[in-house]
Amino acid sequence: MNQISPLAYVHPEAKLGDNNIIGPFCYIDKNTAIGDNNVFQNSVTINYGARIGNGNEIFPGASISTKPQDLKFKGEDTTCEIGDNNSIRECVTISRGTASKGTTTVGSNNLLMENVHIAHDCVVGSGCIIGNSTKFGGEVTVDDHAIISAEVLTHQFCHIGGFVMIQGGCRFSQDIPPFIIAGKEPTRYCGINLVGLRRRGFDNELINNIHEAYRLLYSKGVLKEGIEEIRKNLPESKEINYIIDFVENSKRGIIR
Repeated sequence: MNQISPLAYVHPEAKLGDNNIIGPFCYIDKNTAIGDNNVFQNSVTINYGARIGNGNEIFPGASISTKPQDLKFKGEDTTCEIGDNNSIRECVTISRGTASKGTTTVGSNNLLMENVHIAHDCVVGSGCIIGNSTKFGGEVTVDDHAIISAEVLTHQFCHIGGFVMIQGGCRFSQDIPPFIIAGKEPTRYCGINLVGLRRRGFDNELINNIHEAYRLLYSKGVLKEGIEEIRKNLPESKEINYIIDFVENSKRGIIR
């Protein structure tokens, strides 16, 4: 049974699961679907096109599935999909998709701290931590288990790899490859995310191979030559293949 404050508005066409708590002054629009066991604290706005899973907690002032801040958006029927067990803190805004991809996606078990903005057509994976006042432009992709500190500005179309640590206040317009620390000004490679990898259970041999992969990659002026050195000198693994695939498929180039 849902607990809906008499001071909340839930559109009669909204689809609600079971055991949700909807606090005062919340607004839930039509064409929305909400799963089970979610907690919406006071003054949460769930806009048209939202698809929210189970066990999420959304804090005051957050606005989910907002109209895209994109002048090309012409009112097309798009969505914003949120997974399970996310903590979405105060004043977070997540836009719905545009005709480009049709949806904005946030996975599960993420912490989005206060005042984060996730723009249209972004894809955020699972297990991520995104710090206060960090902003993603349109169509940014963030892979699983990324940690992005406060007040980071990400240019549209950038790709952030998994298991990274991005230092606070960074701004960048190129891709951040996986397993590394990115920081300083301009944003650049600052070594591998050693502490983060150990916390995630990476053994010393694998960590050493990842470190060597980046040494080889960045030792060459041409990234293609660095990739050839990695293939030649390191044993194949899913992590090494991930690095190679990420670099080879980067459309904006990677930070150096």
